[in-house]
Amino acid sequence: MSLPRHRLTEAADQLTEQLARLGTSQRAARDRDYLHSDLVHLGVPIPDLRRAVHATGRSLPPLTRADVLILADLLWTGSVYERRQASVHLLTHHAPLLTPADLATVEAMLRTAHTWALVDTLAVHAAGAIALWNEEAAGTVLDRWAVDADFWLRRSALLALLPGIRADEPDLRRLGRYADAMLEEPEFFIRKAIGWVLRETGRRHSGFVTAWVESRVDRISGVTLREAVRRLGDADRTRLLAAYNRARRPALGVHRGGLA
Repeated sequence: MSLPRHRLTEAADQLTEQLARLGTSQRAARDRDYLHSDLVHLGVPIPDLRRAVHATGRSLPPLTRADVLILADLLWTGSVYERRQASVHLLTHHAPLLTPADLATVEAMLRTAHTWALVDTLAVHAAGAIALWNEEAAGTVLDRWAVDADFWLRRSALLALLPGIRADEPDLRRLGRYADAMLEEPEFFIRKAIGWVLRETGRRHSGFVTAWVESRVDRISGVTLREAVRRLGDADRTRLLAAYNRARRPALGVHRGGLA
């Protein structure tokens, strides 16, 4: 049976009070500057935040899926960064309870996160976990995210493929399709994400990564390439980097330097 909403509201408020005691103004200022954040920061170290979230969970009866979604929403609401972090950790810790229908909740959070520090965990450990367990149902949502006007949604579509890759169940067709569509995007966070996902794929499927990069070496960005070749063998990595540099040379001759 689900808990009454007022009980979950009290838990969220108590957790916020605990987080406020764990933070420092010095760390808060540092985190806010590092993330270029306009949220209120309490300056809580991540290990302390996680312990506080788990302690809150232990103070309650076992949470149902509905409880998790309500508590995550309560924590996400407002302008305190650590409450949003707690919401993300709560949701991902209880990811086995989530269903494809809950991608709507994840999407709403992704659209208002505005920072990789929240987006990436949601994409990999919430959306990605759902996609791993419910590939067919989640795939249509990820396909929509991959062409969304919000680049954080496009990044999330890529990163949500990581759990399948790490479980050696990669969706190489979807990966290739997403990466192809985003390959020449100017947004750094997209170019980095393509390289990150290819890098992880290269651990067990180096042949796919080598062939994919080689046929696009004249269009790939330097930040994507640097990540993509990281797990490849020395010979393939050296060859692809050299091919990239040749493709980037000015038409009349002088090579102007390394990866851009």
